[in-house]
This record gives sequence, structure tokens and C-alpha cells, in this order.
Amino acid sequence: MKKPARLVLRDPLRLIALLVCGLHTELGLAQGSAPSERILYDAKVFTGDPDNPYAEAVAIRDGKIVAVGNFSEVSKSLASSAERVDLKGKTLFPGFVDSHSHSVEGGLSLISADASEKVQSLDQLVAFTADAKKSGRGMCGDILELLGVPLVFWSHLDELNAKFSGGEYEKQAVLLSGMDGHTGWANRAMLSRAGITPEYLRGLPDAQRSYYGIGKDFRPNGFLVDAGMEKVQTLLPRPSDERLLEAGRAALDYNYSLGITAWLDPLTDDIVLKAYKLLADHGELKSVVDAFPQVLAKDPDAELAGVQKIRDTYGKTPNLYVTGIKVFADGVAEFPSQTAHLTKPYKNSGRNGELLFEQEKFNELCVSADRQGLIIHVHAIGDGAVKAALDGIAAARKANELSKLPHTLTHEQFIDPKDFPRFRELGVISALQLFWANAEPDTIEIVKPYLDEEIYRWLYPARSLLDNGAVIAGASDWPISTANVFRAIYQAETRRGPEGVLDSSQDMPRLAMFYAYTRNSARAMNHLDAIGTIAPGKRADLILIDRDVLTVSPEEMRDAQILWTMVAGKIVWQRSFSRPGA
Repeated sequence: MKKPARLVLRDPLRLIALLVCGLHTELGLAQGSAPSERILYDAKVFTGDPDNPYAEAVAIRDGKIVAVGNFSEVSKSLASSAERVDLKGKTLFPGFVDSHSHSVEGGLSLISADASEKVQSLDQLVAFTADAKKSGRGMCGDILELLGVPLVFWSHLDELNAKFSGGEYEKQAVLLSGMDGHTGWANRAMLSRAGITPEYLRGLPDAQRSYYGIGKDFRPNGFLVDAGMEKVQTLLPRPSDERLLEAGRAALDYNYSLGITAWLDPLTDDIVLKAYKLLADHGELKSVVDAFPQVLAKDPDAELAGVQKIRDTYGKTPNLYVTGIKVFADGVAEFPSQTAHLTKPYKNSGRNGELLFEQEKFNELCVSADRQGLIIHVHAIGDGAVKAALDGIAAARKANELSKLPHTLTHEQFIDPKDFPRFRELGVISALQLFWANAEPDTIEIVKPYLDEEIYRWLYPARSLLDNGAVIAGASDWPISTANVFRAIYQAETRRGPEGVLDSSQDMPRLAMFYAYTRNSARAMNHLDAIGTIAPGKRADLILIDRDVLTVSPEEMRDAQILWTMVAGKIVWQRSFSRPGA
């Protein structure tokens, strides 16, 4: 490959400037730096464009890409004074795009008491809770809240009550929020404060009562799911502006450290939107963020009018786009929740879970939202929920034949095989969290015994979707799980876990997953014209990776590190470097 010509230097200031550039070459680009023109060369460039997937140099001007190719071609696109940065054979990618990330919520978890990957046993939970109270990290007002609690604890409710409903916690309200974002457990003091009593539970219809764990004589055992969690969470105080800004900054730093430069936040209430607005007001929201408010599909006209008001309110916020809606079709499948909607009943209860909308109303919502230019983003876990969600989008496609909006289903833990081709036929994107495709208790012990064998057979059927022509987008659901793209792709490729392999026939090709986290996720956000690939005219959202993640072993790829992250031509995050011999 041709290298830049050696320059004869007579200007000492110019010499100093180039020595500084040499320092950048050795240690990485200076954080915050954004010269008007820059060439990155001697790189293994993956563009994310299937037609031209590889290159060795990229030229940037004023935060945008102007040329991609080999060095001699690219260098002609900029002035001879452009900064030249030798990437020494490292791997350059488009910035990763996460098509389903609750980033503000994730930022709040980073500055709170989050038990994710820290607690596996009851003794560890007891110690973690005590520390969260003592340090104040877990205190929300006078309520002690832990986040990211493993779901296995919901099978040990007596032990939770023994540890956290008496003694020092007898008068201390405690809320343990599950790692799935749907379930939790409240101690007796918290239940009493929320009004969840035997009398309250007796008065609920059967369908609503299923959101609460109930023992003898209608006594609540503390378990909560979906609507039950919502009832308790209303007692938590709203975070202050200062805390929201802190959480927003923590979220940015976390995403950038993982090479994530844009994302879709699919459950944006006024708190989340305010956090993004605060970041923008401080000039810190540089990434493209799509914010999707939740609607219920009960009163489509009124709900969509509310979304349009939100669009009007935040429409001038730089880099924040309100371009779609989030709809829940069902809940979760794991025992004891079992609120995911299945086509065949759970073996232990004889119930199918609950579809959270009336099909006719949902179809009406889809038609109207599509007509108003709003992307439809549906949480669908069970195969019955997936089918109903596809039916609603089918109604929109039929009514608005010219619409090409990238409507999306997310999670799809179980899918009826007859619905695999419908994703391609309807132009529906599948935003999958394949970090969850792991052979472990959460996918086996607390799921498999309770489901019909034919439904369980199609657990996270990613390869079947791909083989049937579906567009797969990469998604994390952070903070429900890590947003680390390399770890997610490792799971998608191997499906390995502590209990073996979770159906190897559904392993995903690695290259398909890197497309999922670049161009396909940008497509799900309807921003492929600006981000998602390295191509002339697009934003210079780029990441430098410490190894060739396309060719190394799955284990080496899983452990890859981001060296720096660039957003719109500016270095926003950089791994610490040290001088040789220092």
C-alpha cells in the first residue's frame, strides 16, 4: 500500500505540529479534536456497505466523510495540509447503532445501586443491599431500590421476606427491580405504602390480579410484574435535573466506551426526554438519538395526537428525533411472570398470557401512525404477540401502500415458523437482543418446563428469520443487559452458555451481526442516509477497534476493545494510552 510521501521541513512550527500529529498516531487521537480535514489511513476498514464492504483509508471534512478507498485515491479529496493519521493496521468501523436502548434509564442505573452481574446468591444480595443503604447509592428518597436483580430470586420469595421484611428492614420500604425490566419484589413496608393489601387484591379482576404474587388468604408475597411494578414505581420520587444530567452524561460515556454512536430509545416519557434536552442544552448531545413515546392502542386518535405534541415540543432539540411510537404487545415468558402471549397455554397455569391490546384497535393505531409518518416499534415476546403485531403492521401496509417506514418488532423470543417469511413480505425489521441467546437458567429452567415443546423449539430463532429474508437489527435493551456489541455478537454466533449450546441451528453469521449493528440498525431508525455506513456524505461516526474482529476466533472477538470513538468527526471517547516504556 502506498504511504504518504516524506516531507522536507524548513518551518520549525510546522515541524512541531507534525510531531504532535505523530504523538496522536502513537497514542490515539486527542479527545475533543476535530480538525476541519483529516485522513485516516493504513486501516482495515469495514464500511458496513455490502456493495463496497472494505477499504483502507477514509477522508473527513467538517465532520462528514468525503471519500473512502485506498490512500492514494482518498488523499486527492483533501488539501495537502489535511491531518494524516496512521492507524497502523487497526480496524475501523462505522459507529455501532443500537436499535433498542433505554440509555437514560441505563445512565440512571450507572449512578444507582445496580446489582447486574454483581449478585448471584442470597448472601451476596443481603450484603449488596446493606451497602446500597449505607452508602446512599440505593436510596430514592426514603425508598431503598436495587436494580438489575437476577430473576432466579423470584423463585425464593420466602427467603426474600425473611431477609428484607423484618429486622432493620421492618419499617424500611425496599424495592428489588428485576434485570428484565418487567418484574420485581417489594417488602411488606413497600407493599403497605403502595396499598397492595389482601383487600386490594381480592377486589381485582382475575386478569389484573395475575400481576401480583399472592399467597394464602390473598396475602401478597411481594412479587410484582408489569402493572404490579408500575403501581409501586409511582411512589419513587422524580429525579432532579442535576441527577438527570449526571445520568445522561454517564450514558453517553458508557455508550461511547462501547463504540455506540447512535441509538433508539424506545420508552421515552417526560423524564427521559428532559434528560436528552438537558444534554442538548449543554451542547453535549452529539449523537443521533431517536425517542419513541409509549402508546397503549386503546384510543389511537388521542394517543397519536399526544405524540404529535411531543414532536412539536422537542422538534428543535439538536440530534433528538421523535419519529415513532412504542407499543407493548405482551410481557415476559419466564416463571413466575408468564405474561408473554403464546398461541398455546403455559403448562402450569393453562393460560396463554395476555395480549395487551385489542387487535382491531391496534390495527387502527398502526394504520394511523403509518399515515402520520411514525415508525411502529412493538415489544413482542410470545409467538402469539408476534403474530398479532405482524397483523397490525399488515393492516398498515395494505392501507398505505406507498409507505416504506421501517416498522419493527423487538425481542421476539418465540415465533411461529409460519410467521418467519412475513417479516420480509411486510418489510418489518427484527430488532433482536441476542445476548440473551444463552444456555442458562433464564432460558432453560424457568422457561422450558412450562411451555409447549413446539413453541419452545423456536427460542430466539434468529437464523430462521435471516434465512427467510428478514432484516435483523442489533439491539441491547440496555440496562436490561449489557450494550457490549462484541459480547452480544459472540452469543449470537455461538449461543454458548453455562449449560451448553442453545440450539446451534440458530447460530448467526458474524458478518450478518456486524451489519445488524451498523446499517440495519440505522435503517430501523430511518437514518441510513446519515449514519450506519462509511460512505461519502455521511456523518463521520467512526470507531477504532484493537483487532480484526471479522477474522479472529469468537472468543478473541468477544474480548475486543474500542480504542477511540468519533462522532461527527470529533473524538468523544478514548481508551487510556501510555507511552512506550512509561
